[in-house]
Amino acid sequence: MTTILLAIVIGAAFGAVLDRVGASNPSYINTMLNLTNLNLAKTILLAIGTGSVLMFGGQMLGLVDVGHMSVKTAYLGVFLGGLLLGAGWALSGYCPGTGVVAAASGRKDALFFIAGGLLGAAAYMVSYPAWKASGLLDKIAGGKVTLGTVPSAKYEGLTALPGDILGIVLGLGFVALAFALPKRLMGQPAQTQPAE
Repeated sequence: MTTILLAIVIGAAFGAVLDRVGASNPSYINTMLNLTNLNLAKTILLAIGTGSVLMFGGQMLGLVDVGHMSVKTAYLGVFLGGLLLGAGWALSGYCPGTGVVAAASGRKDALFFIAGGLLGAAAYMVSYPAWKASGLLDKIAGGKVTLGTVPSAKYEGLTALPGDILGIVLGLGFVALAFALPKRLMGQPAQTQPAE
């Protein structure tokens, strides 16, 4: 029960932060995607970079158990799914997490987004045998692999580079990129619409 309560509290806090930075507002997301306002992109890069430095640094110091690291299997369908997710994100202004946050904050259009996502998931489940037979779900590059080798991890590395150091370096690169990006790359800053 404590685990469930902790998950609810952490999820609510994360949702509140997503809403606060504008990630639940499709107009704000569209200004990021059309490169006229990169504040949200900078926030995302900063969060990923900081999280990477803390996680891999914590692993090196023995504060984070490597056994909790979960690596997803690499297969061609992941790239196709990523393209579909990106297209859906651009069209709707939501990704799965931000759509739920937007619905919780009262945006009615997010309810249609969630319904569409559930229908898409159901369609994938029904058509799974066809996707499996197509070969798009076959493992590539050894399946569950990481860029670098992490000591005590059950996953192989694509390189012999130390995974913890590589994770920290990449994380610092994301943080640096977050600070180096300008506020916009194209046009004049667009006006965002308030939440409905």
